[in-house]
Amino acid sequence: MTRKVSPIIGVLDLQGDVIEHVRSLEECGAQVIRVKTASDLKKVDGLIIPGGESTTIWRLLKWYKLIKPICECSKKGMPIYGTCAGTILLERLGLMDIEVERNAYGRQLDSFEAEIKAQLNGKSSSVLGVFIRAPKIKTIGKNVELLAQFGSDKVMIRENNLLATTFHPELTDDLSIHRYFLSMIHESK
Repeated sequence: MTRKVSPIIGVLDLQGDVIEHVRSLEECGAQVIRVKTASDLKKVDGLIIPGGESTTIWRLLKWYKLIKPICECSKKGMPIYGTCAGTILLERLGLMDIEVERNAYGRQLDSFEAEIKAQLNGKSSSVLGVFIRAPKIKTIGKNVELLAQFGSDKVMIRENNLLATTFHPELTDDLSIHRYFLSMIHESK
């Protein structure tokens, strides 16, 4: 009898909601590595770029020389998931065919939570979206799949091996989006 091996997921550990993503992934049964170096990146089956401060994360990506290794992993088909600032970085890295507007809902005081209907693995699911200085996805390319909207705003998208949300599922007890990301990793193997 073969034992199902759980995937090893990396959480980019430069700044942001690292601990919250680690907790969510471990609750889903995944093994987790905090990624700080290119050698850490070689050990993982998928990567989460967490929410935080996108300018700070960008500077640290350059400082730790992670831009090229992350782009190479993406081109090889590694699933990568960006939340909030991570979505901005997926655009800035040139990985997703999207245009993003930073802090589109306002400042920290304008943060809010909302129920969102998402399409996860062909099923409609209700998820709680936590929007903190959240970006808006203004445009998406023809190969980008819209998975969830908040009103008319695109808040969850997928393009091949890349997933992005403008909200923070790691700040809720709902694991459905992390499980969806894990299913993307199983698809890629």
